[in-house]
Amino acid sequence: MAEALVRNESPVEYFRELVESALKRQHLAARELTSFYLVNLLAGFVHFDRSATVAEDEALGIRFVRALQSAGVRQRDELRQVGDFSLFISGFFADSLVRSLVDIDYYIYLGEYAYGSLARQGDETFGDVFDELAGNFAAFVDVLGEVSERSALSSNADLLRLYERWLRTRSRRSGELLAARGIVPNASVGNRFIQ
Repeated sequence: MAEALVRNESPVEYFRELVESALKRQHLAARELTSFYLVNLLAGFVHFDRSATVAEDEALGIRFVRALQSAGVRQRDELRQVGDFSLFISGFFADSLVRSLVDIDYYIYLGEYAYGSLARQGDETFGDVFDELAGNFAAFVDVLGEVSERSALSSNADLLRLYERWLRTRSRRSGELLAARGIVPNASVGNRFIQ
Protein backbone atom coordinates (compact mmCIF):
# COMPACT_ATOMS: atom_id res chain seq x y z
CA MET A 1 0.00 0.00 0.00
CA ALA A 2 1.30 3.47 -0.88
CA GLU A 3 2.17 5.93 1.86
CA ALA A 4 -0.54 8.50 2.50
CA LEU A 5 0.06 12.01 1.18
CA VAL A 6 -1.36 13.60 4.32
CA ARG A 7 -0.26 12.29 7.69
CA ASN A 8 -2.34 12.75 10.80
CA GLU A 9 0.09 13.06 13.69
CA SER A 10 0.93 15.52 16.41
CA PRO A 11 4.06 17.69 16.22
CA VAL A 12 5.57 15.55 19.00
CA GLU A 13 5.06 12.35 16.99
CA TYR A 14 6.39 13.98 13.84
CA PHE A 15 9.54 15.36 15.46
CA ARG A 16 10.19 12.23 17.53
CA GLU A 17 10.61 10.19 14.35
CA LEU A 18 12.89 12.82 12.78
CA VAL A 19 15.03 13.35 15.90
CA GLU A 20 15.50 9.64 16.53
CA SER A 21 16.50 8.96 12.92
CA ALA A 22 18.90 11.94 12.89
CA LEU A 23 20.53 10.74 16.12
CA LYS A 24 21.00 7.27 14.59
CA ARG A 25 22.37 8.57 11.29
CA GLN A 26 24.85 10.80 13.09
CA HIS A 27 25.87 8.05 15.53
CA LEU A 28 25.04 10.26 18.50
CA ALA A 29 24.02 8.29 21.56
CA ALA A 30 21.77 10.61 23.54
CA ARG A 31 19.92 9.84 26.72
CA GLU A 32 16.26 9.07 26.22
CA LEU A 33 15.29 12.13 28.27
CA THR A 34 17.56 14.33 26.14
CA SER A 35 15.95 13.03 22.97
CA PHE A 36 12.54 13.68 24.54
CA TYR A 37 13.69 17.21 25.43
CA LEU A 38 14.73 17.91 21.81
CA VAL A 39 11.41 16.62 20.48
CA ASN A 40 9.44 18.82 22.87
CA LEU A 41 11.66 21.80 22.11
CA LEU A 42 10.83 21.49 18.40
CA ALA A 43 7.14 20.88 19.07
CA GLY A 44 7.12 23.95 21.31
CA PHE A 45 8.42 26.13 18.49
CA VAL A 46 5.58 24.93 16.27
CA HIS A 47 3.18 26.67 18.68
CA PHE A 48 5.58 29.46 19.64
CA ASP A 49 3.81 32.31 21.45
CA ARG A 50 5.69 35.56 20.81
CA SER A 51 3.57 37.47 23.32
CA ALA A 52 4.96 35.36 26.17
CA THR A 53 8.57 36.26 25.40
CA VAL A 54 10.71 39.35 25.65
CA ALA A 55 10.78 41.91 22.88
CA GLU A 56 12.06 40.24 19.74
CA ASP A 57 14.55 43.02 19.05
CA GLU A 58 16.41 42.39 22.33
CA ALA A 59 19.80 40.81 21.73
CA LEU A 60 20.24 37.24 22.92
CA GLY A 61 23.46 38.20 24.71
CA ILE A 62 21.57 40.78 26.78
CA ARG A 63 18.93 38.20 27.66
CA PHE A 64 21.73 35.83 28.67
CA VAL A 65 23.44 38.39 30.94
CA ARG A 66 20.10 39.33 32.50
CA ALA A 67 19.46 35.63 33.18
CA LEU A 68 22.82 35.26 34.90
CA GLN A 69 22.10 38.30 37.07
CA SER A 70 18.73 36.98 38.21
CA ALA A 71 18.19 34.17 40.68
CA GLY A 72 15.98 31.19 41.47
CA VAL A 73 13.20 30.09 39.16
CA ARG A 74 13.49 33.21 37.04
CA GLN A 75 17.17 32.50 36.35
CA ARG A 76 16.46 28.88 35.40
CA ASP A 77 13.61 29.89 33.10
CA GLU A 78 15.62 32.59 31.36
CA LEU A 79 18.74 30.42 30.97
CA ARG A 80 16.59 27.67 29.54
CA GLN A 81 15.00 30.10 27.07
CA VAL A 82 18.44 31.29 25.95
CA GLY A 83 19.71 27.72 25.57
CA ASP A 84 16.59 26.55 23.74
CA PHE A 85 16.50 29.55 21.43
CA SER A 86 20.22 29.23 20.65
CA LEU A 87 19.85 25.54 19.84
CA PHE A 88 16.78 26.07 17.70
CA ILE A 89 18.15 29.01 15.71
CA SER A 90 21.61 27.51 15.16
CA GLY A 91 20.09 24.15 14.17
CA PHE A 92 17.16 25.24 12.05
CA PHE A 93 18.29 28.55 10.63
CA ALA A 94 22.10 28.37 10.48
CA ASP A 95 22.10 29.59 6.89
CA SER A 96 20.37 32.83 7.86
CA LEU A 97 23.21 33.59 10.30
CA VAL A 98 26.00 33.46 7.73
CA ARG A 99 26.07 37.12 6.79
CA SER A 100 24.54 38.57 9.95
CA LEU A 101 26.30 40.52 12.68
CA VAL A 102 26.43 37.45 14.90
CA ASP A 103 27.29 34.08 13.47
CA ILE A 104 26.40 30.53 14.39
CA ASP A 105 29.39 30.22 16.70
CA TYR A 106 27.92 33.02 18.87
CA TYR A 107 24.68 31.06 19.27
CA ILE A 108 26.60 27.87 19.97
CA TYR A 109 28.66 29.58 22.67
CA LEU A 110 25.60 31.12 24.36
CA GLY A 111 23.68 27.85 24.18
CA GLU A 112 26.53 25.78 25.61
CA TYR A 113 27.04 28.23 28.45
CA ALA A 114 23.32 28.58 29.25
CA TYR A 115 22.78 24.82 29.39
CA GLY A 116 26.05 24.37 31.31
CA SER A 117 24.87 26.91 33.90
CA LEU A 118 21.60 25.04 34.23
CA ALA A 119 23.41 21.72 34.65
CA ARG A 120 25.51 23.13 37.49
CA GLN A 121 22.37 24.17 39.39
CA GLY A 122 21.72 20.54 40.30
CA ASP A 123 18.22 20.05 38.89
CA GLU A 124 17.36 16.42 39.69
CA THR A 125 15.14 15.90 36.67
CA PHE A 126 16.89 17.78 33.87
CA GLY A 127 20.42 18.31 35.22
CA ASP A 128 21.83 15.44 33.17
CA VAL A 129 19.92 16.61 30.09
CA PHE A 130 21.33 20.12 30.34
CA ASP A 131 24.80 18.70 30.95
CA GLU A 132 24.52 16.54 27.83
CA LEU A 133 23.18 19.44 25.77
CA ALA A 134 26.02 21.70 26.94
CA GLY A 135 28.70 19.07 26.35
CA ASN A 136 27.50 18.11 22.86
CA PHE A 137 25.84 21.34 21.77
CA ALA A 138 27.39 21.44 18.29
CA ALA A 139 26.41 17.79 17.70
CA PHE A 140 22.81 18.56 18.69
CA VAL A 141 22.88 21.57 16.36
CA ASP A 142 23.70 19.08 13.61
CA VAL A 143 20.77 16.88 14.68
CA LEU A 144 18.37 19.82 14.46
CA GLY A 145 19.97 20.83 11.15
CA GLU A 146 19.15 17.43 9.74
CA VAL A 147 15.59 17.63 11.10
CA SER A 148 15.30 21.04 9.46
CA GLU A 149 16.48 19.70 6.11
CA ARG A 150 14.21 16.67 6.25
CA SER A 151 11.19 18.76 7.19
CA ALA A 152 11.94 21.20 4.35
CA LEU A 153 11.97 24.25 6.62
CA SER A 154 15.35 25.53 5.44
CA SER A 155 17.46 25.48 2.31
CA ASN A 156 20.95 23.97 2.51
CA ALA A 157 21.31 23.34 -1.21
CA ASP A 158 23.84 26.12 -1.61
CA LEU A 159 27.21 24.40 -1.42
CA LEU A 160 29.08 27.58 -0.59
CA ARG A 161 26.94 28.21 2.49
CA LEU A 162 27.44 24.62 3.59
CA TYR A 163 31.21 24.99 3.20
CA GLU A 164 31.19 28.29 5.09
CA ARG A 165 29.23 26.64 7.90
CA TRP A 166 31.79 23.84 8.01
CA LEU A 167 34.61 26.40 8.17
CA ARG A 168 32.98 28.13 11.13
CA THR A 169 31.92 25.08 13.13
CA ARG A 170 34.09 22.21 11.84
CA SER A 171 30.92 20.15 12.13
CA ARG A 172 31.44 16.49 11.28
CA ARG A 173 28.03 16.35 9.67
CA SER A 174 28.68 19.37 7.44
CA GLY A 175 31.96 17.80 6.41
CA GLU A 176 30.21 14.56 5.51
CA LEU A 177 27.59 16.43 3.47
CA LEU A 178 30.36 18.21 1.59
CA ALA A 179 32.20 14.94 0.97
CA ALA A 180 28.99 13.34 -0.28
CA ARG A 181 28.76 16.16 -2.82
CA GLY A 182 32.35 15.65 -3.96
CA ILE A 183 34.03 18.41 -1.95
CA VAL A 184 36.72 17.43 0.52
CA PRO A 185 36.81 19.93 3.42
CA ASN A 186 40.30 21.28 4.02
CA ALA A 187 41.00 21.71 7.74
CA SER A 188 44.08 23.83 7.03
CA VAL A 189 41.90 26.64 5.66
CA GLY A 190 40.97 29.09 8.39
CA ASN A 191 37.84 31.19 8.61
CA ARG A 192 39.83 34.27 7.62
CA PHE A 193 38.87 33.38 4.04
CA ILE A 194 35.16 33.86 4.70
CA GLN A 195 33.80 37.26 3.79
